[in-house]
Amino acid sequence: MDLITHSLDLITSTQSSTGAFMASPHFPTYRYCWFRDGAFIAYALDQWGRSAAARQFHQWAARTVLAHRPAAERGIAKGKRSESLGPEDYLHTRYQADGNPGTEEWGNFQLDGLGTWLWSLEQHLKLAQRTPTVSELDAAGLVGRYLAALWRLPNYDCWEELPDRVHVSTLAAIAAGLRAASRLIKYSAFTAEAEATRQFVLDQGVMDGHLVKYLGSTEVDGNLLWVAWPYQLLPPSHPVIRNTVARIEQTLKEPNGGVHRYRADTYYGGGEWLLLTAWLGVYYALGQGQRQAQAVVRWLEEQANQEGHLSEQVGPQLHPGRYQEWVDRWGPVACPLLWSHASYLTLCATLKLRHG
Repeated sequence: MDLITHSLDLITSTQSSTGAFMASPHFPTYRYCWFRDGAFIAYALDQWGRSAAARQFHQWAARTVLAHRPAAERGIAKGKRSESLGPEDYLHTRYQADGNPGTEEWGNFQLDGLGTWLWSLEQHLKLAQRTPTVSELDAAGLVGRYLAALWRLPNYDCWEELPDRVHVSTLAAIAAGLRAASRLIKYSAFTAEAEATRQFVLDQGVMDGHLVKYLGSTEVDGNLLWVAWPYQLLPPSHPVIRNTVARIEQTLKEPNGGVHRYRADTYYGGGEWLLLTAWLGVYYALGQGQRQAQAVVRWLEEQANQEGHLSEQVGPQLHPGRYQEWVDRWGPVACPLLWSHASYLTLCATLKLRHG
């Protein structure tokens, strides 16, 4: 099976008519569209010339943001006054296909997804060679103001955990989004805010020469791979990035296998996450690690099931005793996970672009 073609067809065939991407069409808890997942998925589609589907997602995202403008404006106002935010004062991290919020309780105050969406929107406009719509620019400006007002606040990380922390990967996503919004709407204040975020990470997010999972931690997280690319807070060759990747390889990567999220991960036992493994491959491909990146491609392809689907995570688990409780709660591990397929596509596209 050609996993590239299968992945592209899977993503586009499961896209909602509204443009939304359900994170995992067969996993009930993930039958929502996250800005984060959708942004990575749309970027992968753009890399492989499927820009029409990517455009539909970005238009869905813009419509959804603007539909919830009152909540964003309340958040901006309270952020400027240093007031606490309530559930009615922020944009959600995920919405239903029609743009309405979910009905169950969820940790919705997550800023990284919106930053990632702004980055992905700018990439889409470049790769699709089109100009933004009025609503896309309006939404980009609103989200830029929202991130500029709130980036210093603790919020859930990209794994939807630890809402009382300030997460380095989240800060990198916010900075990338602010830079993108600055270029899109020609507003230099966003650039200054992005640079303040970058300096904040360098001042408080580095320990022993490497980035840390969150401020005050000494551990790394696989999501720190994104600090170099796609968020470009620091270049891949920067000593802090090199030290961070080395730490991830030493503490989170299985020999000849995949990458775990972080050492204390107990979600479905804390398995190897396919999407993080793909992004380690992207890091290799961006440098001189062509063979390492190709090995990651082969490993990912070996993880596909008989239907060609890539799951969220596979074994071995860091904490196998914690696996069954999640199966009992939500069912088997999400499969397919569109974000896993998108990350595989991005790795293959990066290899093709950099090394032929």
